[in-house]
Amino acid sequence: MNAAPLSGLYAPSLTLVTDLYQLTMAYGYWQQGLQDREAVFHLYFRKAPFQGGYAVAAGLALAVDWVENLHFSDDDLAYLGSLRGSKGTAMFPPEFLEYLRQLKFTCDIDAIAEGTVVFGNEPLVRVRGPLLQAQLLETALLTLINFQTLIATKSARIREAAGPSDQILEFGLRRAQGFDGGLGASRAAFLGGADATSNVLAGQRYGIPVRGTHAHSWVMSFEDEVTAFSAYAKAFPDDSVFLVDTYDTLEGVRQAIKVAREMRANGHELAGIRLDSGDLAYLSREARAVLDEAGFTETRIVASNDLEENLITSLKQQGARIDTWGVGTQLVTAYNQAALGGVYKLAALRKADDSGWDFTIKLSEQVAKTSVPGILQVRRYLNEYGKPRADMLYNTAEPLPDQLTLIDPLDSTRRLAIKPETKFRELLEPVFRQGKRVLELPTLAESRAHAQREVQSLDPSIRRFLNPHTFPVGLEKGLYDYRTQLILEKRPVRPA
Repeated sequence: MNAAPLSGLYAPSLTLVTDLYQLTMAYGYWQQGLQDREAVFHLYFRKAPFQGGYAVAAGLALAVDWVENLHFSDDDLAYLGSLRGSKGTAMFPPEFLEYLRQLKFTCDIDAIAEGTVVFGNEPLVRVRGPLLQAQLLETALLTLINFQTLIATKSARIREAAGPSDQILEFGLRRAQGFDGGLGASRAAFLGGADATSNVLAGQRYGIPVRGTHAHSWVMSFEDEVTAFSAYAKAFPDDSVFLVDTYDTLEGVRQAIKVAREMRANGHELAGIRLDSGDLAYLSREARAVLDEAGFTETRIVASNDLEENLITSLKQQGARIDTWGVGTQLVTAYNQAALGGVYKLAALRKADDSGWDFTIKLSEQVAKTSVPGILQVRRYLNEYGKPRADMLYNTAEPLPDQLTLIDPLDSTRRLAIKPETKFRELLEPVFRQGKRVLELPTLAESRAHAQREVQSLDPSIRRFLNPHTFPVGLEKGLYDYRTQLILEKRPVRPA
């Protein structure tokens, strides 16, 4: 047992952040001599989270970092060598462990840029390379991209509710699923649209602006609110936000104004007050009126208390006078949807004689869970204003016809003919070639700006929270026809 269960967790090698079955399959491939057979996998989700109309792709930078450091350390191999099967024999023989020791990553990876809006069944990542290597990537890619995409999407929805001018502060570390969940959530929340975080480590690691106020315990540590606020103003004369609801909220606002007048007399201004309980719509309106009457029209009103996009929308509809939204639990835990549900599916295998590809398909009794075969690319068509019009999945291993038709994979009667002159962009771009990174990753701030442009490029009907319009995503007709043929070949005809 590790004597340092926390500080010893993040070892130099994170290769064992995987499921055991990835390694048992890898051993099986190696034993069967299939380890170097070329394969193609796609990572995608089937349905946008939060019953919404889109998602914001995120997590690529973390995935790239993990892949670039993929190697089996001596400690990794020693642990794998200690594993035993049900009969007490070694799970992995020394020869296989030595193979892992010498393993060099040589896959090609293409991915959709962080911050790009994406839709169900579109590959966010495409991995092409030796079967064993591509298989080993599955769990880590999923855990990084699923969570980051989920939280970035939640954050984008909160930004949509708050509007472009209000500030959003991510306050969720204390309610996150552990240190790693908190750190990852802070990054994804900033990418999706939050302006700052209370998480100091996220500020250090990712360059996210850090913000905070004080707790009720600060006020309770002094004899009264005026004394508490004065002491805090002395410590932070230009950055004070007073929490005013420890005892009586509106009385707390009046006490804050007393201190604010002293601050102004000394050449400083009260930055804001925070409301953390009660009827936020009513209290913020009353607080605004009291502040304005006292001449503190620029003092911001910060609100917290289990906020999320629907509540923020409701508060705005009620005329709340809130400038800054402190969003915690609901954001970092994606409170009403626990996981994105992304999957990683095999879509192509090089023929044994190297003469071409065998395209593979995973069938299901649920039509939505039947995978798409091929070496896929996502092409986004744009309207005359440069806004997204429709997305097409096509097989890059097959030539495209001159006349393109998109077919909804869930309803073959829904079709869209694409004019040859329609402008488009390909979403999957090269990240690794032969195991070497070829893409210069944008900064987190650049990905955040990209995300905001991307979300705003969508029609409001797709961005709305209630019953959003479905963005057209279709298969190129040739791919649709081949997929249908493959389904018929693989699915047995049952007797009546």
